[in-house]
Amino acid sequence: MNHHRRAFLHLAGVAAALVGIPQTARAQAYPSQPVRLVVGFPAGGPNDTLGRIIAQWLTERLGQPFVVESRPGGGTNIATEAVVRAPADGYTLLLVAPANAINATLYGKLNYDFIRDMAPVAGLIRFPNVMEVNPSVPAKTVPEFVAYAKANPGKINYASSGNGSTIHMSAELFKMMAGVDLMHVPYRGGAPALTDMLAGQVQVMFDNLPTSVEHIRAGKLRPLAITSATRSELLPDVPTVADFVPGYESSAWYGVGAPKNTPAEIIDRLNKEINAMLVDPRMMTRIAEMGATRIGGTPPDFGKLVAEETEKWGKVVRFAGAKAD
Repeated sequence: MNHHRRAFLHLAGVAAALVGIPQTARAQAYPSQPVRLVVGFPAGGPNDTLGRIIAQWLTERLGQPFVVESRPGGGTNIATEAVVRAPADGYTLLLVAPANAINATLYGKLNYDFIRDMAPVAGLIRFPNVMEVNPSVPAKTVPEFVAYAKANPGKINYASSGNGSTIHMSAELFKMMAGVDLMHVPYRGGAPALTDMLAGQVQVMFDNLPTSVEHIRAGKLRPLAITSATRSELLPDVPTVADFVPGYESSAWYGVGAPKNTPAEIIDRLNKEINAMLVDPRMMTRIAEMGATRIGGTPPDFGKLVAEETEKWGKVVRFAGAKAD
């Protein structure tokens, strides 16, 4: 376990150790003013939507406005740095995403160290990607695709929404573990990548499941496998990649983080409210409709997830030789 990972888990552990201690006056008064939830993606997208769901819940539960602030750019680094530099008082939070784990290796130099500078609050949800092909590809299963790819090394193109995206990393993990040679075609976002997939300009994509599911149901794309460890309720008949490539797992996950040194009692209060959200029947329905599953748990649980994902995707980034756009 490297130094930064130990530091992150220690920070999360401090928060857990204080669970059960009577809250201070500061925590009892929290929040006494509006709270910003910074999202490193454009407004109107799925990440922004998730942020607004959380913000609405916390607003209703804690009696102060939780306001989503969209700060896209720099592969989420602009938003992350803004939160890292904010006062550690619980009034500036971050929607944590896989990019935060991937960027630690993807970018040669950042103005912050995510594991060192961010305190984990709570895990939210995770949802899988789907390995899909254009119907012109003859393979109908993962083993058939692997055989097809090995018979045509370097001739099959896979689309992604850009370097370092979960779509890109899912494909590179598959390349690494299945031993196939696929050509990466990065796009500026998932929408144009999906457009070319539908047109047959590229052959395979590891797209976010919610984005592709209707095209799959319409027969415009052929699903080969789900990238998570278990099958998805949205496509229950589709196997997992791990059924054919043991140990494979890739999913988009989200959580909430705060600047380091945020009072542990405030982190604990936010954690409890987020966990309450994840078991609320209305929220459970919305989560299921997205094809997602709950994460939840304690701050240390989320800290462990982030540390493990940072280590995992660091290996994949180095394998791919990927660089930030």
